[in-house]
Amino acid sequence: QKVTHPRFKAAILGATGTVGQRLVRRLHDHPWFRLTTVAASARSAGRAYGDSVHWLLPTALPDRVARMEVCEVSEVEDCDVVFSALGSAGARELEPQLAGRGLMVVSNASALRMHPEVPLLIPEVNPDHLDMLDHQSFGSGGVVTNPNCATVGLVLSLKPLADAFGIEAVQVTTLQAISGAGHPGVPSLDILGNALPLIPGEEDKLETEPQKILGSVSGGAFSPAAFRVSAQTNRVPVVDGHLVSVSVKLNRPASPEAARKAIEDFRSPVADFDLPSAPRRPVIVAEDGPRPQPKLDVDRGEGMTVTVGRLRSCPVFDLRYVALVHNTERGAAGAAVLNAELMAATGRLGRA
Repeated sequence: QKVTHPRFKAAILGATGTVGQRLVRRLHDHPWFRLTTVAASARSAGRAYGDSVHWLLPTALPDRVARMEVCEVSEVEDCDVVFSALGSAGARELEPQLAGRGLMVVSNASALRMHPEVPLLIPEVNPDHLDMLDHQSFGSGGVVTNPNCATVGLVLSLKPLADAFGIEAVQVTTLQAISGAGHPGVPSLDILGNALPLIPGEEDKLETEPQKILGSVSGGAFSPAAFRVSAQTNRVPVVDGHLVSVSVKLNRPASPEAARKAIEDFRSPVADFDLPSAPRRPVIVAEDGPRPQPKLDVDRGEGMTVTVGRLRSCPVFDLRYVALVHNTERGAAGAAVLNAELMAATGRLGRA
C-alpha cells in the first residue's frame, strides 16, 4: 500500500530551535509534506525565517524557507499536520488547543507523552497505538507524540527481544550527547573533559515510557507492559548520539546468539507502506569489537537506524549490550516526521 494523496500542508512550531531546524531540513523537500508555515515566539513573528533563525546545521538553509514569514505559534491554521518542537510548558497548553481547532499535532515535546489518550509512537514498534486517535477528547483534531530521545534507542533494541523472549526487567545507563540539551546547551566549562551524572527528568522518562510503548491498546485505553526499568543518565562531551548500556532479564532465558538472531530477523510491521523516512533496517547488530560508536555509527540509516553492539551474557540478568541512537534525528525530528508519514499512510491526515 502506498500513499497517493497530494502533499499535505505542514507547519512547524518552534521552528527556530534546534529540533525545529532539523524539521525544516527534513520537510522542505519532503515527497509527502509541503512546509507552508513556520511558527516561533513573538519576538520572531513578522520577520523572515532567515532573519530570525541562528542556523546551526551543516546543510544550507533552503532559500524558500528563508523567505517565509514567521508567525506566532498560537496563530497556526490551514494545515494538515502540525509538527511541534515546543518546550514542555508551551506544548502542554497549546497542543490540545490546536487539536481542539481540528489540527493534527505531531509532537516532540514530553508534555503529553503519558496522557491516557495520546499515542507514544514508534512506527516499527507500536503502529496499532494510532487507534487511540479515535478515542481522544481534544476535539476534531488529535495529538501524537514521539518518545524521549534515549527511550527510542532503548525500545527499538528491546522490541525484538520482547517479541521473542519476553522482558521482566531492564537496567539502563545512558551516555547522552550535548545536542540533547538544545542550543546553547551545556556550558563548555561544565562538559569539556567531564561527564555530568544528572540530566533532570530523563531517568523518569526512561523508567515509564518503554512500558507504554511496548504495552497494548484495547477499548480506547492503554495497558502498559509489566516489566520494570531502572535508569541512570549521564551527559557526556559528544555532539550527537546517545549510547545506552543495557542489561535485560528475560521471561525465557536466551543465549547471545539467539538474541542476535532475534534482532537480525526483526522486520518492521509497517515496511509495506514505504514510508520515506523509515530506514530499511530500524535496528541492526554491529560487527564485533568496540562498536557502536557515535563518531562511526550515529548516521546509519540517515540517522534513523539504532545500532546494537557488545551483545553478550550478563552475570546478573540474562543479556547485556550497548545501543546507539541519533538523538536529534531518530530521537526527535526524524521520529516526528516518520510518525506523520504513518498517519498519512493510514488515512489519518486530511480527513476534514
